[in-house]
Amino acid sequence: MAVFTDVTPQEAQSLLDTLNLGTLQLLKGATSGIENTNYFVTTDRGEYVLTLFERLSFEQLPFYLHLMDHLARRGIPVPAPQPDQRGEILLSLKGKPAAVVTRLKGANQLSPGPAECAQVGAMLARMHLAGRDYPHEQPNLRGLAWWTDTVPVVRPFLSADQATMIDDELAFQQALAQQAPYQALPRGPIHADLFRDNVMFDGPQLGGFFDFYFAGFDTWLFDIAVCLNDWCIELSTGALDAQRAQAFVAAYDAERRLTDDELGLMPALLRAAALRFWTSRLWDFHLPRQASMLQAHDPAHFERVLRLRRHPAASAWHYQRP
Repeated sequence: MAVFTDVTPQEAQSLLDTLNLGTLQLLKGATSGIENTNYFVTTDRGEYVLTLFERLSFEQLPFYLHLMDHLARRGIPVPAPQPDQRGEILLSLKGKPAAVVTRLKGANQLSPGPAECAQVGAMLARMHLAGRDYPHEQPNLRGLAWWTDTVPVVRPFLSADQATMIDDELAFQQALAQQAPYQALPRGPIHADLFRDNVMFDGPQLGGFFDFYFAGFDTWLFDIAVCLNDWCIELSTGALDAQRAQAFVAAYDAERRLTDDELGLMPALLRAAALRFWTSRLWDFHLPRQASMLQAHDPAHFERVLRLRRHPAASAWHYQRP
């Protein structure tokens, strides 16, 4: 989250009036994240998040907002978009697309153990299953096509060694995408960005998933890989923690049994997830946008993760089904 577009209390109250959400008591800009303008909103009726979308268009946004509404109606703990008097959940503020959603209770768990990882894994599987009948489809906009377009843009900022690695990994992922086992992987709507800071815990219990604005239709295994590369690693090195990874995948597998192709391709998708975030962090770091409180992530972290994933012996872990 960040603030690219300033919103006054008067402008926020006008929007709240259209949603019948009460009287504004507090409007506070959010400091984490780098994609959209976000404000925490407190009214006499509840806690909400106001988002102005800086990159996504009016045409793209219904997929995300209606997905959140779809999941919330099926019991998945996600922020629920708030409708206006006409039932519209995609709004407009200061000429930009906007939405107001309920704010989840709790806090981020930034030092998860096996118990927290298991809860996230189980809920991720339930979310995937709940999304099977979602009627809309939109590609993962930060998937392979985006990597292919963006790697040449960030390559000039890389050393020769880094450029060789990113080119080789991109070629590997392009070839993988053409293979039958990959094409047979189960697919559906995925979160695609379910890092520790996009999950709330209310005490020891999972509170919910949020920030669905990178969601898209892709392999469920990619979603698992994104989570493993964040929830189940040592942040200082990027190495997978076997105990947390086992807990995460076992809990997921208990809710939705993984296929043989998914188990076999998990190492390759861990590489794909690392490439995706190294590429996007390079792009955000070297080609930043102006924003109040903008904090770009260090791309070196996912460079380390990718190097490890490309050499399995350096971080050996294989899921053992109970």
